[in-house]
Amino acid sequence: MSSISKILIPFDFTEPAISALEYGLQFVGYERPIAIEALYVSKVPTAPQDVKEIKEDFAKLLGSMKIKPKIAPTIVIGQGALVPTILEERKAQNIELILMGTLGDISADEHVTNASKLVLQADCPVITVPYGAKLQVPKKIALVLGKEEIEHPKLLGLLLHIARSFNAKVHVLTIYKDSIYDEKVVVESNEETLEYYLEHFYAEHNFEQNDDIEEGILQYIKDKKIDLLAILPRNHADRSSPSEGRLTKILTLHATVPVLTLD
Repeated sequence: MSSISKILIPFDFTEPAISALEYGLQFVGYERPIAIEALYVSKVPTAPQDVKEIKEDFAKLLGSMKIKPKIAPTIVIGQGALVPTILEERKAQNIELILMGTLGDISADEHVTNASKLVLQADCPVITVPYGAKLQVPKKIALVLGKEEIEHPKLLGLLLHIARSFNAKVHVLTIYKDSIYDEKVVVESNEETLEYYLEHFYAEHNFEQNDDIEEGILQYIKDKKIDLLAILPRNHADRSSPSEGRLTKILTLHATVPVLTLD
């Protein structure tokens, strides 16, 4: 089973970043031995005095927060373009999960934000936390699946870890446009995988009809009071044709709850 020992949070003292930090503290809690590393990325070299002020401001911010985790969060300073620097730090520190705040964007579907670029480029799980979302540990998780077979079922290990940590139920959702029968026939091949990897935390597989897949997912989140949306992006698919990650990007931009991208 996958586990989490380190979480990386890109951090620039903006409100979305602070919300992501608050969510990370809730996620870790008081007793779990998980280290949180905040990463402040500057495009130019940071003067020693600025480094000192960043660390002091971060310590002051942590002092104002209610949750004091077992391992005190730290902040490090990186230099360069944001997304490459995040990915380099993740690799250097062997971090299992990136958690990033986002404002979201309800404008053009193809609009690209740092968060949407990160989830498509990262080779590890990422949780994006939309600013303004209700911050709480997940109790009801929705895992979105298409009609394709799950190519890398071991990625579900992290989802199991999260479900087990918070005693959360995983509700699998498939949105179909045409025949529900055709969708069910294809998706049945995934049932044994889901039952094996998610154990008793796997609650049910729901099939919803909607010509607009994004609309169907967002409505399901609202109707079922989902706390965390999980997706298996297909932009790195091996056995089937990889997608361009459009749905992943859209959900990262538009979802009203945190989105876990399993990669």
